[in-house]
Amino acid sequence: MVNALLAHDLLWGMTPEQLPLDAPAWVREALGAGQPVVVRRALSPSGQVAVGVRGRLREQRYAALMAVDAVSHWVKPEALCQVSIDRDLPAVRALDQLRGMLDDCGWAWGVSGSAGFELASGVQALHEGSDLDLILRAPQPLAREQARELVKIFDTAACHVDLQLQTPLGAVALREWAGAARRVLLKNASEACLVLDPWNPLEQLA
Repeated sequence: MVNALLAHDLLWGMTPEQLPLDAPAWVREALGAGQPVVVRRALSPSGQVAVGVRGRLREQRYAALMAVDAVSHWVKPEALCQVSIDRDLPAVRALDQLRGMLDDCGWAWGVSGSAGFELASGVQALHEGSDLDLILRAPQPLAREQARELVKIFDTAACHVDLQLQTPLGAVALREWAGAARRVLLKNASEACLVLDPWNPLEQLA
């Protein structure tokens, strides 16, 4: 299963006992309450996966390692596309507004960030100023002009929308790919590097 785990996946099963002794009290509290952790884009030893723990406050983020054998439940961002919550918040309205267009785009998409966490867990993580974080699985290149058209649509949404294009080589921000700069920042488990084409494996070998 470890090879199938991807950044932004949500995992249940990590307990306070799996934390280092110096982990903050809020981290132990979150895990003790049965909250999920989110898979991070980072290298990890065999049999473990890099994860992040969310606290109640924006600055409360804690990086940890979770034993893969401890995973009891696993939710991918794509599984949250049609999940709704009854809260009148800009991010919720934006998701409702964009869902149909994203369903019709032809590629798999998902909800990440605070919205994905709340949709999956039921733990309130969104507030009035929250962005809507999305991912788009892009196994084939997305033209920069098409990226610009998507940004125009997102800019009509009820809140700021951040979408990450998940290429086979890593992730790149849609807004960056739609911008004027020739090189964009591609992030994967081992590095972040500037590339001309985030779908071209030869650039990472250079």
